[in-house]
Amino acid sequence: MSQRTRLFCLKDPYDLPASDAQFIRAVRENCSFHYTHCLEYRRLLDSFAFRPNMLNDCADLARLPFLPTATFKHHRLFSLPRRRMAALSTSSGTSGQFSEIGFDYPALWCDWNMLWKIGRRRGFFSPVPSHYIVLGYKLRRGNRTAVARTAFGATLLTPALTRTYALQYQNGRYVPDLDGVADALIRHGKSHFPTRLVGFPSYTFFLLRLLEHRGIQLQLPAGSKLMLGGGWKQFYTQQVEKTVLYDLANRILGIPEDHIIEVFSAVEHPILYADCVQHHFHVPVYSRIIIRDPDTLSPLPYGQPGLVEFISPLLTATPTLAVMTDDLGILHPPGSCPCGNPSPWLEILGRVGLKDIKTCAAGAENLLTGDDMP
Repeated sequence: MSQRTRLFCLKDPYDLPASDAQFIRAVRENCSFHYTHCLEYRRLLDSFAFRPNMLNDCADLARLPFLPTATFKHHRLFSLPRRRMAALSTSSGTSGQFSEIGFDYPALWCDWNMLWKIGRRRGFFSPVPSHYIVLGYKLRRGNRTAVARTAFGATLLTPALTRTYALQYQNGRYVPDLDGVADALIRHGKSHFPTRLVGFPSYTFFLLRLLEHRGIQLQLPAGSKLMLGGGWKQFYTQQVEKTVLYDLANRILGIPEDHIIEVFSAVEHPILYADCVQHHFHVPVYSRIIIRDPDTLSPLPYGQPGLVEFISPLLTATPTLAVMTDDLGILHPPGSCPCGNPSPWLEILGRVGLKDIKTCAAGAENLLTGDDMP
């Protein structure tokens, strides 16, 4: 059994201290694999005189060279040939560029194991059939975006009676159909079975405002849930506070706040972060987070805002072991959440502009193209 598999087999998904030793073993194994099988990744580590055997405890993670997520939008980096990959997923590409990330077969098993352990705690699964309103893209042949696959996957958490999508593919592009979704919601309000709304918070907000504008208030059946993920993306200027969205969901659909779940993930870091009852994203044992100073890239202590770096040994097809995002966030200390989960939790503050991570991304670009090599 690989060290990665042992990590994803750990019983408690949030006991970080008990998982530290196994996490380091899995990271060292993953780092060694990419160093051996990906020329660009080996070049990155060599430029920092870093070797996989230097990973001996969690303190060493801060020295592990990282790649900015912007790098994956400009380079296709793989440590496995495509014939050995189980799947390829892409980011949404709202900026015009998209990442392409490979998944190996064991990673899919680890992903499912992670989903089961975290989702079972947060009430994802139910044997009761549900109607689904997907406030996102309808999955189609040729669409390899992680967000579309994730949205469809969410409809498998219970037996699906119906699926209605807010974004339909017509004439070569996706077109929103909030009127059709609103009509489906009205029908589901008369059903004996619950309804689950899953997808982007932006389209969820637009749908709720549409219903409010029409003067429609529903009382969806008991067990109905709102499951949010994916962020506001191109609608960031219209973003509202979570409390506004929660209040609308309760007032318009009859979904109370304790039935609203938010998840966070990224195609370059496909680890599931599910919020707790306080709506905090606790760090699971399958990852570690470092907050870095935007100017110096030095690690920052708990409670200080900075750039968010994710570390996880999940994938062997693509070297996503350590990735630096363009997200600004704060890592709050263990035991600081009233929900009782002892794990640290991540607060996402927003995104920085590309100019703010230019130095980071430009450095990776030079390494991958062979410039500025010693």
